[in-house]
Order: sequence, then structure tokens, then C-alpha cells
Amino acid sequence: MKLAQSPTSFFQCSNPKCALRIPAGRALQTDQLKCPRCHSPLLLVPTAREVSDALTQSSKKTSPAIQLEALLDNIRSTFNVGAMFRTADGAGISHLYLSGLTPLPGNPRISKTALGAEFAVPWEYAPNGYQLAQTLKADGKTLWALETTSTAVSLFEIQALPQNQPLVLVVGNEVSGIDPSIMELCDQTIFIPMSGFKHSLNVAVAFGIAVYHLAFGLPAYLTDNRMGSKIQPQSS
Repeated sequence: MKLAQSPTSFFQCSNPKCALRIPAGRALQTDQLKCPRCHSPLLLVPTAREVSDALTQSSKKTSPAIQLEALLDNIRSTFNVGAMFRTADGAGISHLYLSGLTPLPGNPRISKTALGAEFAVPWEYAPNGYQLAQTLKADGKTLWALETTSTAVSLFEIQALPQNQPLVLVVGNEVSGIDPSIMELCDQTIFIPMSGFKHSLNVAVAFGIAVYHLAFGLPAYLTDNRMGSKIQPQSS
């Protein structure tokens, strides 16, 4: 026998001293409804949010302000790649290019963090990231490197966007960074400012911040005009 559950259902431990509250991610058999902490019976509890509210939230989709693609070169962690696929799907990235040692979809560890997004985002693989970057440039795409260098521009201080062409965000290896030869092909380098002890973020985290800002966080005077030179916002 299975209990009827909505996407927002929760179980709570019947033991008041424990009171563990957990989401019901899937239908559970009644004989399995035991608290994972104290093994007391779990109770299905009502939630304030209805299924219709969850469906309404999921329907609130928007398109990114610019056409974004990404090149993932020599990413070593399968979990990072899976997370980046999921982020790419959420941010509306139209294509992912994987190169070098970057793990490919089909690996169960990618599925663990991608949660199906690896089937939603178009992707292709090339063994040589430098040659792939050359091909992308020859196809008229603009390449931006996500890397900390002396000439990099803060992600939050971008003043210009490529005109009428896809923007390919390039990210590299977690330890060694982006291949220097690929860096030379990039039209611009952007970085995420840091104010703590560490000088960089996990590559999947940095990728998420960058693509979401590029997709949804840029000022309208940039995304509406999409010119290749600095555009001043109109004064009121």
C-alpha cells in the first residue's frame, strides 16, 4: 500500500523527543515508514502549500537575456559536471561543449547531481579543448573566460556584450584553471570578486554565479541593445 503524497509532502517522527521532519521525495511503502534517526513510526503531515502552488511555481519560467553556451575544459569532478549540467538547464544555456578529461553524461556520478538535466541540455564532446575553441571562434562565437587574472573584469562590472552572436563562457580545471592557449583565444576574461580568506570558489559554484548573472542579472540597457561597445543607460 502506498500513501498519497504531493510534491510538497513531509513526514514527521511520531516520537516527540525526536520530531525529525523530512520531505517525502518518493512514495514509501507503509512498512518502511520508520524514522531514520530513532526508528519510530513516521507520520504524513499536512503542509500549507498545495500542489497547485507548486505547479504554479514550476510554470514561472523565463528566458535568458542573451544566448549563452559554455565550454567545460578538463573538469575533473563528475559531481561538478553534474551540478553544472543542472545549472545550465536552469539558466537556459543552449549548448554545453565538453573537452579533455571532462566526464561525460552516462556516468552515474554525473546523474547523482544533474538529476536528469544531462538529458535536457544539448552537449557535445571534443578531446582537444584548444581545437574546439578555435572552431567556436571560427563559427563567429564570442568566448569569455571565467578566470582570475590581472586583466580580468569583474562579473558585476561588465560594460559591453557581444552583438548578435552566442556568448560562450569558458571554465577550466579545478586546480590548473583554463588552458593558457584557450585563454589567448578568449575575447574577454571575467572574474568573481572574493572578500574572504580563499581566492576562488568551487568551479561549479562559480559557474552557477556567472551564468545566472549573465542570463538574468545584467542591466537592461546592456541586454536590450546588445552592442559591442559601451552603452550608457538613458537618463530619466
